[in-house]
Amino acid sequence: MIKTLLTIVAATLLALLHPVDATASVTGGAVVVVLPLEDEIDARAWQHTRSAAEHAVELDADLFVVRMNTYGGALDAADSIRTMLLRMPMPTVAYIDHNAASAGALIALACDSVFMTPGSSIGAATVVDGQGQPMPDKYQAYMSSIMRSTAEHHGKWTAPGDSALKWRRDPTIAAAMVNPEKVTAFSTSEALDAGFSDGTVTSLNEMLERLDMADASIDTYQPTLTDDIIGFLSNAGVRALLVMLIIGGIYMEMHTPGLGFAAAVALIATCLYFLPMIITHTIAAWIVIMLVVGVVLIAFELFVIPGFGICGISGIVAVLVALCAAIVPDGGAEEFSLASIGRPIIIVGVGLGAAVALVGWLTSRHGPKFLRKHSELLLTQDVKDGYIGVDMSPARFVGHRAKAMTDMRPAGKILLGEDVYDAVSTGAFIAAGSHVRILRYENAQLYVEPTQLTTE
Repeated sequence: MIKTLLTIVAATLLALLHPVDATASVTGGAVVVVLPLEDEIDARAWQHTRSAAEHAVELDADLFVVRMNTYGGALDAADSIRTMLLRMPMPTVAYIDHNAASAGALIALACDSVFMTPGSSIGAATVVDGQGQPMPDKYQAYMSSIMRSTAEHHGKWTAPGDSALKWRRDPTIAAAMVNPEKVTAFSTSEALDAGFSDGTVTSLNEMLERLDMADASIDTYQPTLTDDIIGFLSNAGVRALLVMLIIGGIYMEMHTPGLGFAAAVALIATCLYFLPMIITHTIAAWIVIMLVVGVVLIAFELFVIPGFGICGISGIVAVLVALCAAIVPDGGAEEFSLASIGRPIIIVGVGLGAAVALVGWLTSRHGPKFLRKHSELLLTQDVKDGYIGVDMSPARFVGHRAKAMTDMRPAGKILLGEDVYDAVSTGAFIAAGSHVRILRYENAQLYVEPTQLTTE
């Protein structure tokens, strides 16, 4: 079974490492790469952006367009997209076709230019929880600083007919989009008046005409299966689930005999967890070394040292460190800071807590019977089930009378019916031929006492 699972994982890795490129190659003339962002901003959107940006660089594109219609999403994914857009080697344009709310507003603000279709909106970047309620002030303050610094990145300019030097995009207004007490959002005309839009257009072609690129070749990026798989595996919830399977599988394997299902689950979950970083080449060598060291220590605990001790604990700690470090932005040691490792620690912590809960349930009386039956954690060796180390049949003679066959000083032999048994006197010397009474049976030994002092 394990061999079959490993074969499947290896085949998947091979297919993902050599994916079929679904994007069209464009040659000759000006090139515009268009990235559609029309769903929730999440790990998949971040992966699509990264792949599209790499594709644009490969084509030496003249313009990178983000076509947006989103109500927002995860802040970490949006911030990663923002950072990439700010570092793009070619001009970037946000083409807002209806919505650029919340995290979408941050992404649009990162682009060099913004164009909006009639009836569109931008703003409302308040950080909220899963129920749509505003998060505490520290989250809002951090988001405000991101919005403000993104606006400041575009610098100041002198508007036509105005000699005063002004911010191209006012950082104060950008920060106000986060204010949970009075959220700022703009319609198409309001964004144009506030300087957060560079024009109103009815189509992508009209926007390109405004940018003097009407004759450019348009290459709309189509995400590959690899992008979707990497995006799915990069989701925080999926990562926490994989951590749960890794830690839970390792723990169960350390408490069950041999290599079996738990080890296979942990191995496959580990491969899937690190797969996005391996494919995108964002995993540092020291993280791989840390993971290998952790696995070796755990294997040493499993096969060399009995029980659960320092090697097992050290191995699990090393694996946890590798799991956290692998999903720090860019996977590099230079990125380590409280801000950058906070989310990875939360993800791994949630996975670890879920693993503890899962193991607790699986090994409880409410868990699956097949697992409880085969787990050393729960197996009890009851006498009634035949788990005995010595012959207990002589215990039935307790209270019976017998005769000493030999002198007992204190050990000797007794005659019980027609059978001879070894026995031990409880203290007094017993001469051969004396009558004795069997007191107890302990440690595979009959214990007797004399019932008379005369001999026959």
